[in-house]
Amino acid sequence: MTPGSASLVAWPVLQTGGETGTPATFVADLLEGIGVPPTFADPAGAAITFLVVLAVFVAAARALVVPLVSRILDAQGLDTHAKRPLKKLTTVIVVFVGIAVAFGFAGYGDFLQSLATIAAAATLAIGFAMQDVIKNFVAGIFIFTDKPFRIGDWIEWDDHAGVVEDISLRVSRIRTFDNELLTVPNSNLTDDVIKNPVANEQLRLKFVFGIGYEDDIDQATEIIVEEAENHPDILDDPAPTVRLTELADSYVGLQSRIWIDNPSRADFVKIRGDYVTAVKQRFDDAGINIPYPQRDITGGIELDNVEGVVEPADD
Repeated sequence: MTPGSASLVAWPVLQTGGETGTPATFVADLLEGIGVPPTFADPAGAAITFLVVLAVFVAAARALVVPLVSRILDAQGLDTHAKRPLKKLTTVIVVFVGIAVAFGFAGYGDFLQSLATIAAAATLAIGFAMQDVIKNFVAGIFIFTDKPFRIGDWIEWDDHAGVVEDISLRVSRIRTFDNELLTVPNSNLTDDVIKNPVANEQLRLKFVFGIGYEDDIDQATEIIVEEAENHPDILDDPAPTVRLTELADSYVGLQSRIWIDNPSRADFVKIRGDYVTAVKQRFDDAGINIPYPQRDITGGIELDNVEGVVEPADD
């Protein structure tokens, strides 16, 4: 084929896709038309087709698919830290699909089929070896979509508690109140009950004040409510309440229920501590006793003289 016949070859190849009906053949014929030997034209045509199709597909997908996914994630109200890994995952899927499409256009059908078989076998083997990793990965997606907690939330699970510092697709990092950093697999946080005290705008706190059986319940109740109303960080609506909940062995239990706004672990501990301290001081001033458990032991002990034991002599 001579350079002058390139235009004659291009039109029928463009119409029929060449002898094999693939764009790669069309590109190879064009290369032959400009003087490239057939030995190099065929592989070069396939390689050029692969790269061009991959680049066009990925560019188009990033311009259309990625923004669409981003809008969907925005509509779901996901945080920035949650959207970032999901966007990366979308990009990886787009590139993978682009490679598969480019293989097809380049005429690498047999190679693509072999690659798919190898990939399927490898995926099966990796799946068995990485069950826990995949489980945590799926759990991470559920955390991003269900949003049981966010970064900065104070959560409790099992015998642990702390503030969430980071959430990834495999693990979450939580800072305990002793300043220890826990790296927790996401499946541990989705397979069990998670307590999130700060999920809502208000949090109810409960504390049982024990008074003596001889003390005035009405007076103690009034003091507990007054100190709640006097505290600037305790809400008036819902109003503080007090209920007699226990008749224990050594005290009468009065349970106080108060509400705080925009709760955090620091606020919870400080407000409750200040409130309980103020009630204790008022109880002391009013002569209300906060009893502690007591036990009365009755009976006697008799000691018999044991043979061989010398009794102490009188002075």
